[in-house]
Amino acid sequence: MSWRELLPPWLVIVAGLTGIVLLCVSTKDVPIVPLRSKYGLVLDAGPSRTILFIYQWTTTKANKTRVIKECSSCTVQGPEISNYSHSPQKVGKSLDACLNWAQSKIPAEQHSQTPLYLGATTSTRQLNLSHPTRSDDLLAALTVALKSSPFDFQGVQILSSPDEEAFNWVAVNYVLENFFKYDWRGQMVPSRNGIAGVLSIGGTSTQLTSTVEERNQITKEGVRLQLYGQTHTVYTHHCPCHGTEQLRSRLLSMLMQEQSSAKTVPNPCWPLSYSQEVQWNSVHTGPCTVSDDTVDIPNPDHVFNITGTSNPTACMRLVQSLLNSSSSCSFFNNSPKRAAKPLQTRFLVMSEAMDFLKKTAPSPDLGQAVNKLCEMSVKELAKESQTSLDALADYCIVSAFIFHLSTKGYVFDFNQSVQAAFQIGDTSSMWTLGYLLNLTNTIPQDSPTFLKGIDSGVWSLLLILFVVLLTGSFMRISYRVMVKENSSSNRNSSVFDDN
Repeated sequence: MSWRELLPPWLVIVAGLTGIVLLCVSTKDVPIVPLRSKYGLVLDAGPSRTILFIYQWTTTKANKTRVIKECSSCTVQGPEISNYSHSPQKVGKSLDACLNWAQSKIPAEQHSQTPLYLGATTSTRQLNLSHPTRSDDLLAALTVALKSSPFDFQGVQILSSPDEEAFNWVAVNYVLENFFKYDWRGQMVPSRNGIAGVLSIGGTSTQLTSTVEERNQITKEGVRLQLYGQTHTVYTHHCPCHGTEQLRSRLLSMLMQEQSSAKTVPNPCWPLSYSQEVQWNSVHTGPCTVSDDTVDIPNPDHVFNITGTSNPTACMRLVQSLLNSSSSCSFFNNSPKRAAKPLQTRFLVMSEAMDFLKKTAPSPDLGQAVNKLCEMSVKELAKESQTSLDALADYCIVSAFIFHLSTKGYVFDFNQSVQAAFQIGDTSSMWTLGYLLNLTNTIPQDSPTFLKGIDSGVWSLLLILFVVLLTGSFMRISYRVMVKENSSSNRNSSVFDDN
């Protein structure tokens, strides 16, 4: 029996019409984006050491910006980058160990596709100002060394102070999910937290960074950033002489000058039972401690025994007096009513002192928390932290400084801890995250592959049509086979009957 006998013409006609219908159905290209991970490398050439960070993300973007999920780091052994300015040929060798580590962490097939950046901050900025030729030679040596790595080297950049603080601002708001967050289904949704400002307290200065410009100040043009489909203009107000080290030096200088004839000077901001031998010259140097009053200035080599008394009331009064005399920072030159108007935003504080305050003296009232911290003795402070006692001794001064800032109209949010959110241990390097997030706008997204697709309703209709066609064809073929077998059986029977 031939297949033409089993398959009647009308089935061929139906199959042909079905094929024509299928060809006429409108289709659309459905993109299939690969979900494999991508990597990015950022070298932070900071003032005390160099760290290589590995960041990881998927190939998809959220409104043109990547969503970075993971980070690991490698600290470069040896001094900071600027220390190689006299022998720049050695700087590349110092990076080899961390670059080899990165090669082991990133799949070999992705080495050539992984962008590598180097950002230099404070110490290199200073080198570039004081010795521009040496700075250029150092950056040239770095470029040669990093170009020889298997990664896609994108260049060396000396970050300005406003850029560095703007990237810190990006990192803080990103980690605390102020740009977006994930709902219970794991989908990205707008965040209701609101964008926060950042108060960063360093060693020599303090920076206030937000998207709101102080109208009563002549502020330089802000840093414009494009993040997750929105444009942000970030302003940084730099306040020199108000970092932790400078606040300490200025306060000690004031105490020594007030009691220049005494050998032992009480310090109400230091914890009880804590003392140090301090030479006048060691604290009264640089532009931050220059005084116009030359009458009571001690002998440069005079050594004072500074002894802590844990007196929060006297410490608050002393810090207030110190800040009232500040001419280098406008944080304290405005009335609270005037300062609060342009800065209607909450600020997150980047300071180990404030993280310690939150843990050891939790209180909704900042003044009470500061009083409790400043009343602690050496033994109580050492019990609460593994930080060196010399650093703990200055936490009271920094806390009092922030308290006086809060009386000028600045609203600080102590419910969210920047330090805890990063879990790196050193928030001075978190600008690298903001730096890379901003750069991901320029990193092209992988081209997706496409499949032809049709609407689900049309697909269901065609599926039913094919099922009916196949079922009908099977039943028809079965029927024809049965009829053919019965006909053959009847012929055979008639032959036997004749015999």
